[in-house]
Amino acid sequence: MKSAPFEYIRADSLASACEVLEREGDAVKLIAGGQSLVPIMAMRLVRPGMLLDINEVAALKFIAIEKDRVRIGACTRQSVVERDDALASRLPLLRQALGWVGHVQTRNRGTLGGSIVHADPCAELPLAAQVLGATMVLRSSAGKRSVQADGFFSGPMVTAAEASECLEEVEWPVWSETRTGSAFTEIANRHGDFAMVSAACQLALDAEGRCVRAAFGLGGVGQTPLAFPRIAARLVGTRLEEAVVRSVAHDAALETQPGSDLFATAAYRRHLAGVLAARAIRAAHEQAGSKK
Repeated sequence: MKSAPFEYIRADSLASACEVLEREGDAVKLIAGGQSLVPIMAMRLVRPGMLLDINEVAALKFIAIEKDRVRIGACTRQSVVERDDALASRLPLLRQALGWVGHVQTRNRGTLGGSIVHADPCAELPLAAQVLGATMVLRSSAGKRSVQADGFFSGPMVTAAEASECLEEVEWPVWSETRTGSAFTEIANRHGDFAMVSAACQLALDAEGRCVRAAFGLGGVGQTPLAFPRIAARLVGTRLEEAVVRSVAHDAALETQPGSDLFATAAYRRHLAGVLAARAIRAAHEQAGSKK
């Protein structure tokens, strides 16, 4: 299929993009890499009257590594993020998540911000943002505001961003603990397909091997990517014994609300959620334990 007719505008600055968003409102859709938007336009699941191309806005393409956070511009290519070794050393979960995003060709074109704003509950980058507590910085003609991940994702492909706002950058907190480990895993029909269920974890150990900080979450089993801070807190103070890991993963799976489709029933997805949550916690523990 082909998309419905639309008007096309290319923005040369963030200010000019915000002006168009303010003027056109819900009639306009932002596009940068197009790896999420173009396919659903071709299927006519969305029919914007106007496309506003922000791909050439240089101010939206950057990686800034700071003491306690990393800031990434919304239009930074996923492949650029994935290949940045300095970034991966501070934010390893992001590289691990990107390894599951589509294929090399899609990551060469897709943007970090585009995937997050698209807010597919099965997508890898929204889950990483939810687990790590990333902050989305939104820009409009009136100024900018920041929204944390737990308040940003509202539903399937729905976020807290207003029609007049453009995602400017994403701020990722960097953990200060030396013995930090992370892991991302998922199950899909084929590598590169949408995840049936995905799981992400990051945790830190003290010198004696006890967990001092933990965060984990699940994708594809709810209306939004899910994080479980209350359940993850039960890992703190333990040596991540198998019984503790199994209990935490099981209880997280019970809080999911997956759907059924041609590929898997809700019950099977919930079962996978528990299996993958435990797998991600174990892998993150192993990585953290290997550090001195």
